[in-house]
Parts: sequence; C-alpha cells; structure tokens
Amino acid sequence: MQVTVTRKNIKFSPDPSRVIARFCYFSNERGKSIILGVLAMSDNEVFIALSQVLRGFSRRHRNISLIFETHFNKLSDLFGELGLKPAKLNQSRKALIGSYFTMEFSIESAAFFNPSIVEDPDQSETGKDATRVIFSFRATGEGHISSIVFRSAIIDKKNNLIIEPVGNMLAEAERIKRHIYNKKSFIKKLDEMRDFDNKLSPVFVLEKLGDRFTYGEMKRAVEETRKAHQLTPAKELIINQMMWLALSHYEIKFSLDSAISERVIFPISETEKNGIEDARFVKFTEENGEVIYYATYTAYDGMSILPKLLSTRDFYNFKGLPIHGELAQNKGMALFPRKINGKYAILCRIDGINNYISFSENINIWREAKVIQKPKYSWELVQVGNCGSPIETEEGWLVITHGVGPMREYVLGASLYELNNPELEIGRLKTPLLAPNNEEREGYVPNVVYSCGSIIHNRDLIVPYAMSDYASSYATIDLNELLAELKNSR
Repeated sequence: MQVTVTRKNIKFSPDPSRVIARFCYFSNERGKSIILGVLAMSDNEVFIALSQVLRGFSRRHRNISLIFETHFNKLSDLFGELGLKPAKLNQSRKALIGSYFTMEFSIESAAFFNPSIVEDPDQSETGKDATRVIFSFRATGEGHISSIVFRSAIIDKKNNLIIEPVGNMLAEAERIKRHIYNKKSFIKKLDEMRDFDNKLSPVFVLEKLGDRFTYGEMKRAVEETRKAHQLTPAKELIINQMMWLALSHYEIKFSLDSAISERVIFPISETEKNGIEDARFVKFTEENGEVIYYATYTAYDGMSILPKLLSTRDFYNFKGLPIHGELAQNKGMALFPRKINGKYAILCRIDGINNYISFSENINIWREAKVIQKPKYSWELVQVGNCGSPIETEEGWLVITHGVGPMREYVLGASLYELNNPELEIGRLKTPLLAPNNEEREGYVPNVVYSCGSIIHNRDLIVPYAMSDYASSYATIDLNELLAELKNSR
C-alpha cells in the first residue's frame, strides 16, 4: 500500500522587506570621529538630520527612537576615551548619535525554511474542529546568519490553513536578562559537563568573584587571570567551559503589543553569534499536567556547533538553556513530548549517520545514547535522522525521519516505536513519505525536503516542510493509513 500525501498550495517564502534594526559597530577611532562630528553640529542641524532619519525609518520599526537611545547607551566606553559625559546631551543629540550606530538587517532575505509546528497556547475563538497553531521557521539573511521567527495560523476541519495577518514591524526581545549565577551551583553544573580531570578546580578564577555573579563579572575575572598568569592548556580548557556555560543562560521578553509574526529570536550569546538553526519545537506535558514548550536548536558561532534549548509557556517570555554532556556535540536533537518511565527522552544523531535515543533525569544533561535506527534502504544509505519530536499515537511513537541518498537528495520517511520502550522499532516505511518534486528540488540547496516538527489534527498528520533550504510549505497524510502501513512493514 502506498501512503497518500496531499501537498497543500501554500508557500512561505523569504521576504527581504522584513528588517530589524541592529547595533552597528565601528572601530574605536571611527566611532569617536562620528560622535565628535555630531557634537560639532548646531541644534538646528541636529533637528533637521534627526527629522530626516525619523521620517525615513519610523514606519519601518516600532519605536525607532528608543532603539537609537539603546544603541547610544552602548557607547559609554567611547565617550570615556574622549573624556566626555554623555548624560549632559539632550535627547535629540543622543538619538542622532545612536542612529549612526544603527543598521537594518533583513532577517529572511536569503531563505525561510526548516519549519516546525505546535498547538498555540491560545485556542479561543477557533471554531469547531479547528486548531490554532504556531509555525517556527529558520530565517536566514545577510552573511547566512539565521534566527527563529514565527507565524500564526488556524487549521480548519479540512486541513486548510488560514494564516493570520503578518505584522509589519519586526521586533527583537524588549528585554534581555543575563543569568545571575550562584557560585556553588555553577561549580556543580561545571562538574556535570566537564570531560576532563575533575580534580582540577575552577577556583583559580571563581575566587575573584562573590557568591553571586554575572557573565560580565566572570569575563573580567578571566581577563585578570590571563594577564596575571601563564595558564596551562588544562586551565585554558576549564576557562573555555566556564565561559560557554555562563553564556548559555539568558532570558528574553517580547512586548505584549507585538504579534507573534513580529517576534524575532536573533542570536544573543557568543555561542550562537553566527546563527540559531533548525529549532524543533514541542509541546511538552509535565507529569503534573502542566504544559511547557521546548525547542532544541543548534547554536553556531562561525567555527563550531552546539545544541541548546529554549523554553516558553506563552511565546512572549523565553529562557535559553545549555545542553551539556557527552551527547552535546551534533545537530538534530528532538525531545519527546513527555517523560517516559520517569525520565526525559530525546532523539539524537551523535555520529552524523544513525538515529539514537537517550534518557536522562535532567533535561540539560545527556550522557549516553543507544542506536535505534541505521540506514537500510537505498534512499537513506548516507544517513538517517529525525525531522522533529516523536508524536504519540495509540499504536506507538510516530517519528518523521529524513534520509539522504544518491546525489545527496534529502527525503522524508516515517518510523514507529513502542510506547513504553521506544528503543524498539515497530516498523518503518520502505519508500520515502515525501521526496522533492520538480518545483521543490530547485533552491538554495537543491534536492532537499526537510521538516523540524509535525502534529496530528483531526486524524491527519500535518507536516510542514522546507523546499531546498529556500521556502516552505506543508502536506497532510491520513494518520490511519500511515500507521497501518508502518505496522505492515515489520
């Protein structure tokens, strides 16, 4: 039996007009020259120049003057080098200086791909047999820097998608709160993640800090330590681990007056400065029935990748958390939507080839994994991996997979695993569930279809997917038909 896949005539395409206002860094000498240039202007010249900027950009950004002020406040070191006191300047001159240190970044000018889908926490006013959903996407812009963006939609009874209007003014988080660390708990977390001699204590840095400290305070302590001592490779390694751990925690908050399509999670920490990639969102149900949304994603700093974790309950407030342990080394971690036998469970691909499963009592620490699936068919001989979190059905855990075959073609497959023991595969499709057609095979990376998460709606599987790493769409599959085929493929 061939599983029927219905492609929907909806396309999410990149839009270069969607921009955010980013801080624009100059060298110290050029920055100081710009500041002095604005200070030399008369009040009337400042008024005219600022009016022109506001006229050109106030309709493109929510509260652009506040953005200018925020960017101005990042220039205190330059004012210090000039021997000037910025507090004495009026608001117009501060805003104009801030505008020179601001640039637009088109977040999705290059690609809009690798979607996941979850039920919206708000299901009011949806109508009978309809579900409000949130799509997440990897948006890629200039320099191939990726961020996480969202769309809201309603799936009706017939699985048609009604996309809610897309907001015009994008916004980064209204507030970024760095984590405040307790020294004892920080050392404990460091011991959990270290893969070298645990007898080597981090106290040679932490002794300079109080019982509670921020990332900035620790960074200064590290700089002082490096200046005062010639450090051994082992001590440099522990410093790198400490800096990574301190950078991995953050909290962000979006304004309540922002539509979800206007919220952009742009790279925040050093570990993700070159991109936030392939977020796999999942609606996770705690053992007490409470719901929290998690997203595993890949942080890229331009040299190396690190798996990390986001959590939110309302899609306004997000926490960024580290993932550490021996398994924190590759892309494609996907969290199960609930604990299994009292433990968190996750799918991963630590060797880049096979599918693994791991269990842990701590959602941030993953140490051991077991192979549960290896390439078997011709269309997946290069590698297999997951395409999002497992979906619980009455017949078992349904996992949408990807396989890579000849000509590096990426296709989607499906597998079924036992509910109480997901190490055991019940069956998997012998042929691809979805392969690139003539339209989908052309794009930034040819011959690729890929997904980061699906859901069940009215006994149909809803699969959003990317087309050749450029744009995205979605397809529906009859769940009963798919489960029957998987059970027959043992």
